[in-house]
Amino acid sequence: MTIKDIQNEIIDEFSMFDDWMQRYEYIIELGKSLPLIKEEYKTDENLIKGCQSKVWLQGEQNDDKIVFTADSDAILTKGIIAILIRAFSNQKASDIINADTEFIDEIGLKEHLSATRANGLVSMIKNIKMYALAFDAKNKN
Repeated sequence: MTIKDIQNEIIDEFSMFDDWMQRYEYIIELGKSLPLIKEEYKTDENLIKGCQSKVWLQGEQNDDKIVFTADSDAILTKGIIAILIRAFSNQKASDIINADTEFIDEIGLKEHLSATRANGLVSMIKNIKMYALAFDAKNKN
C-alpha cells in the first residue's frame, strides 16, 4: 500500500467515531499494537526532542524501504507515534520525504492535542522525515 492509501485508511477509521473520547481510546488501542523498539535503541540519541513525554524512534533500512520502531512512556503518545509508523514504515525514503501529512489535520488530531503534545507530533514527523533524508542521501552515494 502507498502512504496515501494508508493515510486514507486511517481517515476512514477515525470517521467511524462520533466523539473525541472514542478517538482518544482508539489512539490508545493503536499504541498497544506499536512495533516496539528494542531496549538497546532506547537511547538519548533516539529520543525525540520537543515531546512532553519520552518518545524513542528508530529506523532501519530493509532493502529499499525504511522500517520504524518506537516506544513512549505515555499511552496517548504511544498511540500517536503508532499512527505515524503505520503511515510511514515499510516505505521508500523518497516516498516518505515527499509524503504530505494532511491526514493528521483531516482526522482532527492536532487541534485536539495540548500545545505541547501538538509540538511533539510535529517533532515526531520531522524525525521520521530526517531518517528518510539520511537513508536517501546514503543510497545516492
